[in-house]
This record gives sequence, structure tokens and C-alpha cells, in this order.
Amino acid sequence: MIPEIVILAMIAVFLGLRLYSVLGRRAEHEEEPKAPYVDRFQGPGKASAEQPAEPPRTAVTELQAKPDVMPQVERGVQSIIAADRGFDIVSFLEGAKGAYGMILEAYWQGDKETLRELCDDSVYQGFAGAIDAREEAGETLDNRLIRIEDATIRDAEVERKEARITVRFVADIAAVTRDGEGNVVAGSLDDAIESRDIWTFARRTDSRSPDWQLVETDEG
Repeated sequence: MIPEIVILAMIAVFLGLRLYSVLGRRAEHEEEPKAPYVDRFQGPGKASAEQPAEPPRTAVTELQAKPDVMPQVERGVQSIIAADRGFDIVSFLEGAKGAYGMILEAYWQGDKETLRELCDDSVYQGFAGAIDAREEAGETLDNRLIRIEDATIRDAEVERKEARITVRFVADIAAVTRDGEGNVVAGSLDDAIESRDIWTFARRTDSRSPDWQLVETDEG
């Protein structure tokens, strides 16, 4: 019995030594110094060995990538950026789309206060006159802006420290005109009509206010 125990103990010691030798070499291999995570992860500003990093895309390069952008528009945007380093064309377009919806809603609802804030005097007077005429006729508008399909810059310039940008909007609008009793006299909410508007926004490049105002409207 004792010889068997001794033999089993010797086998256990042998296996333990073998296991230690294998794990010990593996641990030594795994403990080799590794490159820092920041070096192994190739972010947007770091080139990998296989593929060089692309130059950062700016608002101007995004504008240049559009096939329908005219050279004078690109030059105009560049001149605005030169006059106002804080100007960003992408942010402007998002703001212009928001202003488009706000101004239309204000006009449809007869909200002259909002129109006065977002429009210059000449454009405001045009909207206010149309609102007054509509109210005198006892009519109301029940219009809905369904979606803005496209907003494209058609012109841009700086003159006497005033930046002006013209945007062409293509939008789907459901238009309904109701009489004083609420009856529909024109249009339908079930059928959206494509609307094309050309609006010009302006602001002083030396102004601390970032706000743009609508200074001109046209159909397009």
C-alpha cells in the first residue's frame, strides 16, 4: 500500500512540475510590454500603417463636394468665413431650415410678433399686410409643413460688413384656407403641394448677435 502511495505522489509531483513549466512560460509571454491603447487604436487624426488618414472634412469641403454648388457660392462662403471666423455653413443651413418653418408657421397663424423678430422691416410689412387682408376677409389658414425636401445655397456674399446668403427651399406643404365658420374654401390637408421658395438671410459680420434675419423672399 505504501509503495503505491509513494508512486502516486511522485506522479503528482511530476505533473505539477510540467504544468508549472507550461504556465510559467505562458505567463512570461503574456507579461511582455504592450503598446499603449492610444497607439493601437487608429483614430480619425492618426494614420495606420496600411491606410493614411484622410484630411479632416470641413463645412467648405462638404460644400465643394456637392456637384450643384456654383463657384460664386463657394467664393461667397469663403468671404463670409474670412469676415466672420465663427461662421459655419452646416450650422447656418440647419438654422435656415428651422427659420423657414418658424416663419411659415408664424405667417399662417398670424403671429406678427415672431415675424418681426425673424424678418427685416420690408419683409415683415409684406407678411403683416397679407395677414391683415386675410383677417378682413374672415379667413384663416390651416397649413402644415410636411417636410423640407431640400435646402440649397444659391448665392452668398459680403458687402459693407453685411453677409447675405440666399437659400432655395423645396418643401411639401399641405395648405387649407377656411372661412369664418371653419369651412374649407380652398386646399386639402390630404394632398401636399410642393413649394419652392428662394429666401435671402442677412446679418452684420461685426455684430455680437449671431441671429440672421430674412431680408428677401421670392418664388423659385
